[in-house]
Amino acid sequence: MQRVTDHSVELADGDVLNADLVVGAAGARPYPWVANLGLETHEGFITIDNTLRSLSDPNIFAVGDCAHMGFAPRPKAGVFAVRQAPVLFDNISAVLTGRKLERYDPQDDYLKLISLGSKTAAADKFKRFVTGKGLWRLKDTIDRRFMDKFDDLPEMTVPPAPANSVAGMQAAIDEEPPLCGGCGAKVGADILSGPLSRLPASERTDIIRLPGDDAALLDFGSSRQVITTDSLRSFTQDPYRMSKIAALHAMGDIWAMGALPQAVLVTVTLPPLARPLQAEWLGEIMAGAAEVLLPTGAEIVGGHTSMGAELSLGFSITGLLDAPPITLAGAQPGQKLIVTRPLGSGLLFPGEMQHTARGRDIAALLDTLETPQGRAAGILSVAGATAMTDVTGFGLAGHLFGMLRESGAGAELTLGAIPIFDGVLELLTAGLRSHLHAANQAGVPIVSSGDDPRMPILFDPQTAGGFLAAVPSDAADATATKLIDAGFVSAVIGTITADEPRITVH
Repeated sequence: MQRVTDHSVELADGDVLNADLVVGAAGARPYPWVANLGLETHEGFITIDNTLRSLSDPNIFAVGDCAHMGFAPRPKAGVFAVRQAPVLFDNISAVLTGRKLERYDPQDDYLKLISLGSKTAAADKFKRFVTGKGLWRLKDTIDRRFMDKFDDLPEMTVPPAPANSVAGMQAAIDEEPPLCGGCGAKVGADILSGPLSRLPASERTDIIRLPGDDAALLDFGSSRQVITTDSLRSFTQDPYRMSKIAALHAMGDIWAMGALPQAVLVTVTLPPLARPLQAEWLGEIMAGAAEVLLPTGAEIVGGHTSMGAELSLGFSITGLLDAPPITLAGAQPGQKLIVTRPLGSGLLFPGEMQHTARGRDIAALLDTLETPQGRAAGILSVAGATAMTDVTGFGLAGHLFGMLRESGAGAELTLGAIPIFDGVLELLTAGLRSHLHAANQAGVPIVSSGDDPRMPILFDPQTAGGFLAAVPSDAADATATKLIDAGFVSAVIGTITADEPRITVH
């Protein structure tokens, strides 16, 4: 077959088969790699016994379309895979605990429902074939009921404190939402400010203090270097993807100051793993980090590994400056504020933990977070940005207020102009809040004329968040368009004013 159109099929030898209707139908096929496993197969599918184990290796289970039930051959159909699932779970558990395995007994026949279009369907069972609109409604009901199970998941709850726990522990647990992954697990600004303010003043002349900025500036006379560090609590069980996002999250401070990445140290805390898995996870973590860091010109020069309760990743990064740094202190009245990424990761991650966020929204979020933002920072720098920061743990309002405080200015925000990730508005409406939400809200002076349900998004901590930049007003719209054309969901969201440091929301 060479080509398929609406009304013909063109064969490889040049013949054309004309038709009023062309329907493509494909059955299950085995993946080629299965043949390389050295297992007994039937037409490429792994042959299994009535406990769902391979006939060649009792440590391998196979179900669904990759398996052939040699003890009771059946066609490849999802109804068998669905009923194999609980038996598969019980038998894997049985192998690990030394219990007796269960038998799987497939049904002799099953109801086949095929949509025919125009809200009619055909049904076949026990060699009886009928059609009708009622059968389409039956199929629609069955399909929707099955798919609804993926949305109707039980909410995760925090277990009670142990009976012999210290006084006040349960009250502390109940005081705020459960600890989130990503930036939602960070310490609030109110707690950070005290210890940091008590540090003794530096006497070194090669360290230039940049109040409020997350990165430090080192002056070596002939060159200047930016240095920063950041770490994230795991929010995905994929160490490769987690590594890419954590590395880009840390890189935000370098790019926001207009520097070019230079050297990287990686700090890895692995969860409890067997030695072979430790090597596998570290391999995936380093591969993920290299994939996003090396194209920027940075080199991974070392790091540190340890074991802990859960996976967490940290990156310490240096960058080189060939121009004055873009800091928080450069915002000027009349300038426009631009963001380069939607908000809402601090809601979607706890939403996933509590089974209230949609899977497709989480998948889209992760795809966005593992997209490098160096080009976005470059576009903002060329546009004349005089103040820039990445929006992370303190939320948009917190990071904007830091810019206003250091610049001695105010800001007006248009709430409806701020982009948010898909699924976030539903979580906001349902009352979901991040672990850091209350601390972020308490530290920012906000003036608002209404009760907009989107207001809490301003205090949502962001993981690998976008940039917030103050740019000349005459360049703002063109800059936002250029960012959008480059693939960044960007928007002009407000204006820098001559007021005292505060945020006015419209």
